Amino acid sequence: MGLGLNGSKSTEREKIKAPGKGFRMFGPDISPGMDELPFLSGSFSSHAKTYAKLRTCAIKRIRVLSVDGSPVIKRWLDIFGSLFAIVLLLPVFLVVAVWLKLDSPGPLIYRQIRIGLHGRPFYFYKFRSMYIDSDARRAALLQANESKDGVIFKMKNDPRITRCGRFIRKYSIDEFPQFFNVLLGDMSLVGPRPPLPSEVAQYSLDDWKRLAILPGITCIWQISGRSDIPFREQVVLDKEYIRGQGFWKDVLILFKTIPAVLAGKGAY
Repeated sequence: MGLGLNGSKSTEREKIKAPGKGFRMFGPDISPGMDELPFLSGSFSSHAKTYAKLRTCAIKRIRVLSVDGSPVIKRWLDIFGSLFAIVLLLPVFLVVAVWLKLDSPGPLIYRQIRIGLHGRPFYFYKFRSMYIDSDARRAALLQANESKDGVIFKMKNDPRITRCGRFIRKYSIDEFPQFFNVLLGDMSLVGPRPPLPSEVAQYSLDDWKRLAILPGITCIWQISGRSDIPFREQVVLDKEYIRGQGFWKDVLILFKTIPAVLAGKGAY
């Protein structure tokens, strides 16, 4: 059985058992049986290539949810997330509107120019938390700025803030109208906070990296201390987010925002 008339069978087996041609799997050389398994011997390499292609394709599809090659998915998250928030928070909108009107004269919504993606200006919406002459009084308060770097203006006991405004700022309720900014595409749910034009005028080239993506309602430093974090550290955290942004990271930041807002730490 092992030898033909001309010994061709033995020659064939010798070729299979030649160095570099064997097939081992956790034990002895099983190459003598390879000629009886055509699906392994004849097309093993093609199967391996097909598997490699499928694996690469699967990895790319998974990465869509985890790396920054997913602007479409991020936009859908922004649309559905902001719509859900607006519907859920509608009773809060109504209560705040009544309280603001009773507390001080002025409009319900404060509209301000902020700088967005790649330096593009847009109108930024907030519930009004200050008296109507707040912008005119800002220059007189600059010397009382409590921000360590001086780029942004922060003051814990700002006299321009109304009684209602102090409460809604502490729990970031004044930021709720920005869900409409998200729907309009000027902002995202997660991203660096949008700066004022006067702040951008003081930016270094490194600071400009914050404007490489859409600004957001919440971000890493918003859940890590908010206004207690100096501007330079905010820039570092924003760049860290930009480098590693992704779907699941956004979801995690959104969930961490809830307890950060309820705690009210660093909000003024």
